[in-house]
Amino acid sequence: MNRLVRHLRDGVAPLVDLVYPPRCPLCGCAIASQSGLCADCWSELRIPGEPACATCQRPLEGTAAQDGAVCAVCLAKPPKHDGIAAGTLYSDGSRKLVLSLKHGRRIALAPLMARLIAARLPQLEGEWIVVPVPLHRWRLWSRGFNQAALLAREIARLKGAKLVVDGLLRTKRTPMLGGLGKRARARVLAGALAAHPQRLAEIEGAQVILVDDVLTSGATSDACVGTLKRAGATKVIVACFARVLDEVDGHAPVPQTETPGALTPGVP
Repeated sequence: MNRLVRHLRDGVAPLVDLVYPPRCPLCGCAIASQSGLCADCWSELRIPGEPACATCQRPLEGTAAQDGAVCAVCLAKPPKHDGIAAGTLYSDGSRKLVLSLKHGRRIALAPLMARLIAARLPQLEGEWIVVPVPLHRWRLWSRGFNQAALLAREIARLKGAKLVVDGLLRTKRTPMLGGLGKRARARVLAGALAAHPQRLAEIEGAQVILVDDVLTSGATSDACVGTLKRAGATKVIVACFARVLDEVDGHAPVPQTETPGALTPGVP
């Protein structure tokens, strides 16, 4: 069936390209295929590299860092998660993609963004499930989709893992987190997340890829990881498209009064 789908897709691709010439989804320039960015927009993305922290993939300064080196942040406070896989570091380019997907409703960007995330995931041994960071039902109804769920679906397909789209529930509607410190965000999120009662059997004993579009302070992901582990998950890797690092000299500094994933007023 997959082979038939590929043949059909490849067969109609020239016709689609003729009717809808491939354009970069960010700037509109002509490109070779429907599934990428132009060279200039690719250059705006900051892809994490080596050396990096063995625990959280935070870039480490210098080239002499040994394999297994751990960053100062993880040494000072060992994280709840079992690793972070970020497709990009937060920059002008990643910000444009996030906003286009999340608030511009350009859901066709999800496969491209998911491929960048999947490329940063470690070799997965055994069975894994993929769980997106949830939205509250009112926000989901108003937006029409959960961008984290779109990314999670693509990652599950790419990695051959099982998608559990409703593994987590946001049981309490929370205000915008922009401008709040990590502790304040944690207080706001206290009691706002729960494992879905009908998915407990799938979570217990599972290895989980937790998916979100942007990782800022880590308060939301920490709350999700804690909820999953209390439900019996044995391992949780946080997978995101854009990761904000204050110490990285990016081209799109994050204002203290807003969160990258909540740049539209009233739509956190």
